[in-house]
Amino acid sequence: MSDTHTAPGGPEPEEIRFFGTTWLRHDGGYALRRIAVALGSLALAALGALILRFGFQGLEFGDVGPFVGILAVGGFAICSALAFRRTWEGFVRRPDPADERTADKSAQSLMLIGFVGSLLAYFCRSLIEAPGERLRRTEYEAALERHERRRTTRTGNPAAKKSRPKGKKRG
Repeated sequence: MSDTHTAPGGPEPEEIRFFGTTWLRHDGGYALRRIAVALGSLALAALGALILRFGFQGLEFGDVGPFVGILAVGGFAICSALAFRRTWEGFVRRPDPADERTADKSAQSLMLIGFVGSLLAYFCRSLIEAPGERLRRTEYEAALERHERRRTTRTGNPAAKKSRPKGKKRG
């Protein structure tokens, strides 16, 4: 891991929800925050599953038939799996800006229906690291490296190094 102290005017680390910039040096209660985020997302996923269970019981009481029940369970399962994958991929890489505009509107309802899968992805990722930490650390270290390269290559006055065309006098 490289030195993460920023030089004046250097890049700033991006904040992560619930963690701020504590992910950078794992300070400021980072471990407690990870535990709280993991337990909180797991508790919310369990609560969401309980609410869905009540909804399915409502379908049973409504006597809608097994076909509708299977469709409802299958739909929630598929949406949860897709929401899990989409949330997990968001922790690993940034979405393509061109695809983001069109996919964002269509994925909103998918993420809403599959909220349990999204919460479970958040739980699983918080067991490993702060959700999105590896992505932001990689981007931040690359920005630090670019900043350091620019700072070391710009020594002296670059305008003084340019040669003037021969034959022309200043005046």
